Amino acid sequence: MNSAHEDFTALLPATRRALLHRVATTQAEGRAPSLVAAVVREGRTVWSAGRGEVAGAAPDPGATQYRIGSLTKSLVAVAVLRLRDEGLLDLGDPLGKHLETAEGADATVAQLLAHSSGLAAEARGPWWERTDGALRPEPADLFGDRPRPHPAGRVHHYSNPGYALLGALVERLRGEPWYEVLRREVLLPLGMGRTTYGPEAPHADGWAVHPWADALLPEPAADTGLMAPAGQLWSTASDLARFAAFLLDGDERVLSAATLAEMRRPAVEPQGPDWSLSYGLGLQLLRRDGRVLVGHTGSMPGFVGALWASPDDRIAAVALANRTSMGPLVPLTADLVGTVADAEPRIPEVWRPAGDVAPELLEIAGPWYWGALPFALRIRAGRVLDLTPLGDGGRAARFAPGPDGTWTGLDGYYAGEPLTVVRRADGGVSHLDIGTFVLTREPYERGGAVPGGVDEGGWR
Repeated sequence: MNSAHEDFTALLPATRRALLHRVATTQAEGRAPSLVAAVVREGRTVWSAGRGEVAGAAPDPGATQYRIGSLTKSLVAVAVLRLRDEGLLDLGDPLGKHLETAEGADATVAQLLAHSSGLAAEARGPWWERTDGALRPEPADLFGDRPRPHPAGRVHHYSNPGYALLGALVERLRGEPWYEVLRREVLLPLGMGRTTYGPEAPHADGWAVHPWADALLPEPAADTGLMAPAGQLWSTASDLARFAAFLLDGDERVLSAATLAEMRRPAVEPQGPDWSLSYGLGLQLLRRDGRVLVGHTGSMPGFVGALWASPDDRIAAVALANRTSMGPLVPLTADLVGTVADAEPRIPEVWRPAGDVAPELLEIAGPWYWGALPFALRIRAGRVLDLTPLGDGGRAARFAPGPDGTWTGLDGYYAGEPLTVVRRADGGVSHLDIGTFVLTREPYERGGAVPGGVDEGGWR
């Protein structure tokens, strides 16, 4: 069979049953009135299910809305990164450069995105998630007596008001409400037409489940006003599956794959003694069972949700339920990813030659040495350079080409650092300069390239 026509996205029956068993068990043991879940592989939703009841029927993963809580933050972060990519702001800008605010003006946009602004975790006044936003009509009303428990940039401290300020930033630079910007620039291009500011039928109602009895209590669904960018939105499992696919691949109509990769990198020190949890630019990062997952969790009174994606496996999963404080939902979603990845490992893409490769690229491919430490430099698609250590130690990195003939590091120690091909007077390649580190074709090669020179006696 020609592999070009093989479908490697459809799941095997045994995998589908394992997924259903995991979801059904979580719904039953977690006592959720209803639960929906979906799995994405290679950019497509390949499985979904609904358990329990909404208005007397099983919930529809493609149609039934749930409140998604702090998953809203990841969508707001995408809108902010669009502003950065358009040149309307820099992630290093203090918020006060663009938005008049009594609190958080000195925190950078990146610090707000990564929850390292030092701002308070919750809004002033009664429990903001259960009270009308009219109680906090002005930005100054968001903060209480201790608006800044930590200095900006020192620690990771989750801040819901910080994302309220990011929503206000989007409104200030676009000149219209943040949700209207989000819907036009992000939701509709990604096909997320069932992701809305408020509930639109069919939707689940939010419930609290009695801790010692199988009884339910309705939860309020307040419009949180200025706090809405922290957790207001409603969505479906299918819409969030589309968002998960976007987080893995990007979409040039919304954000490039390079910007999505930037969002997925840790922006703050991983939290916890086991280094299992960290935060990027609007995305949570979770290390579980040998995988690094990216996504977000969310909760509002009566609702919980989780989205986790594995970039290496190109698999993602979403789960939503309508009960307050359902802890098993986070491991459920991570386990759905692991179930598919372990049972059906990804089939590699067919290798094909890249076609014409510029002679100046072939000229620098191959072995290089930093002192006596060997490296291999390989040419990848799009003129990307892949530097890999061949011995013990050494730093791997990828470098993206720039318009000036240099390359810029994409990850690891050399992220943001320049790689320059230094040529001799006759035009031949002398050495590579990576942020002042010199790599030569031979270990400690003579000829003046190695700083400090090479001993005249040579190797002995």
